[in-house]
Amino acid sequence: MTVRIGCCTWIFGDAPLAKIAQRVRRSGLDGVELFGDVDGLDPASARKVLDGEGLDVFSITPADADISHPNAGIRKAGIDYYDRLMDWAGDLGEPLISCHGQVGRIKPVASQQEEDDLLIASVDRICAMARTRGLDVVFEILNRYETHQIRTVAEGCALLEAVRADNLKLLPDAYHMNIEEDDPAAALRQGAGRIGLYHAADSNRCGIGQGHTDFAAQLGALRDIGYGGPIILETNAPGPNPFTPAKGRDFSEIVEAQLSASGTELRRLAA
Repeated sequence: MTVRIGCCTWIFGDAPLAKIAQRVRRSGLDGVELFGDVDGLDPASARKVLDGEGLDVFSITPADADISHPNAGIRKAGIDYYDRLMDWAGDLGEPLISCHGQVGRIKPVASQQEEDDLLIASVDRICAMARTRGLDVVFEILNRYETHQIRTVAEGCALLEAVRADNLKLLPDAYHMNIEEDDPAAALRQGAGRIGLYHAADSNRCGIGQGHTDFAAQLGALRDIGYGGPIILETNAPGPNPFTPAKGRDFSEIVEAQLSASGTELRRLAA
């Protein structure tokens, strides 16, 4: 199994992209999942920086966008953000557009059924907008501490059945699966043919091998289902508050070391 390995750029906080790209290249990775800062980052300049370090843009992480909120204005703002994001991504090649609800909203404002229906409708619109730009979408499966919607591969498959968009697949994440799935490797097999991207961090959100996740089993499952996409590392330095990467003065050095060791271990397991 040949794997290409990247990382999310947000894990380095507000560091300039040039500094992030240097760290990613030193870590021996192949590319990035770029944070979708449509107002603060010029995509053409970003592409130049990443090309200079020999890094591909595999995918885009969205900013907060609550696409299932019962308030029509909030929901429209989320949809509009994705519309702008796809235009912004045009200078970056054809990266996968990651999609999910607003991270941190863990219960419905109205009812679960209403918001599930709104999520289906919004994802359908996002996929339609992406299709006109020749882009594919992956829906990220989170956990109960970050969302009240789509927390398992089975729920993700049900979303795909409801939306029925030919450019929509799933994005399972080893860290979230550690919380939600009885058997993460079996869940990956359940998603055969429907997985478009895979995120990796250990059970404690640190580097591969620093927690108790069985990555040999998960990579075996990905091999069995013929997954050929990249593995995106989304690790953090140890410490509280999972919603900020900045955990001490030396957090960037810690994350760089995590990426380097994680890439080496993933390639060993995939060999």
